[in-house]
Amino acid sequence: MQDEPTHTEEIDIDTEGRRFRPAAGGQGRILALDLGARRIGLAVTDPLGITAQGIQTLQRKNKRSDLAQLRRLLAEYKIREIVVGHPLHMSGDVSPKSKEASDFAEELHKEFGLPVHLWDERLTSTEANRLLRDSQISLKQRRQAVDRMAATLILQSFLAAREDAEVRRQNQPGIESASRKK
Repeated sequence: MQDEPTHTEEIDIDTEGRRFRPAAGGQGRILALDLGARRIGLAVTDPLGITAQGIQTLQRKNKRSDLAQLRRLLAEYKIREIVVGHPLHMSGDVSPKSKEASDFAEELHKEFGLPVHLWDERLTSTEANRLLRDSQISLKQRRQAVDRMAATLILQSFLAAREDAEVRRQNQPGIESASRKK
């Protein structure tokens, strides 16, 4: 697990006869996962890595099926890194669910060779439910959208923190960021 990736391993992923090599040089999208026992909410960045949008929710069957579905998405969206929601207790302590998320994140890294980040997801499902409730959609539609919305909130939070870190680096005297070298 890495907080800030230092490199991206290049690997080939076979997806239904097609070969896929994750985008190199910081190009490609970021995929966020909101893990649940029955579903995985998903969100991806735009190709420039600026905005987050929810995509379909995966219905979980077993680990093999989950990884196969994710492998297809990695190829389809040209994913370069993954963010996994980390459900800590409100105190910040590790919970049984956060241990499961950590184990799954480690499995993703081993399976796909991409940087995987655990990201604090406290209250994202609560916020997702509030936003959906405020949008006046039906309870059935809310249930279908909450995982996707939670994944979107996780990814937005991750992107905002990354942007804040980049701004801080740019504002430190004597430190030149990659974006200022151009």
